[in-house]
Amino acid sequence: MKKLFLLNILIIVVLCNSCANNNNTEKNKITNPTTEVKKDLKKGIKFTNEQFYDAEGQFLEEKAKDALMEMLAYHNYPIFDGLREKIWLTDYNQGNYAELGLASIMFVNNEEDKYMLMDIFLLPGQMLGEHMHFAAEGNPVKMEGWLVRHGKSYIVGVGENNRDQFPQVVVPQNHWEGKVTTNHIIEANEGDFASLVKAESPHWQMAGPEGVVITEVGNVHTNSGVLRSDPKMN
Repeated sequence: MKKLFLLNILIIVVLCNSCANNNNTEKNKITNPTTEVKKDLKKGIKFTNEQFYDAEGQFLEEKAKDALMEMLAYHNYPIFDGLREKIWLTDYNQGNYAELGLASIMFVNNEEDKYMLMDIFLLPGQMLGEHMHFAAEGNPVKMEGWLVRHGKSYIVGVGENNRDQFPQVVVPQNHWEGKVTTNHIIEANEGDFASLVKAESPHWQMAGPEGVVITEVGNVHTNSGVLRSDPKMN
């Protein structure tokens, strides 16, 4: 019996050592060095005014759309069928689209029930000219708000002048000789929402260094009810 007891103890010791070795093997597998994860850093985007005009100074809308499509892809904006064809854009006939212009898609503008939805696209550093909305064609004064979806926008309207806090916001000279009437800036980043403070008040925007995609909501839009501060742009 004593021999049998000693034999059992020996078997238990052997089994314990075997389990310990297996555990060490598993630990060695788990603690292998992990592969370093590299961040997928975006390259910046930049456009020059020359690429939007021919030798005679004619605005090349398709070249402007090329730049917009590049910016939208950069921000992973959903490129749906027919998007490019739906884009409306303007350089305000000022010949400086890289710094002063506007592009948008109007998804709905319901004049019967008075609501609208559009997306606004501004290239890096591009200014949407200062303007006001008035009642016209039986539609009320447009009241609107802006949700920044991608990038950054400096949204400017009535209020205390804080332009000195934003030296990067520089009005192009060909916008009313560098002038505006409103100077209260809100720095709006992705997910931020701002709205027009007062009906018929002047307002404008300028995109950050990566451009901006903005969803605009409002009661209704009337083209003839838009008046721009710069007389040359009306």
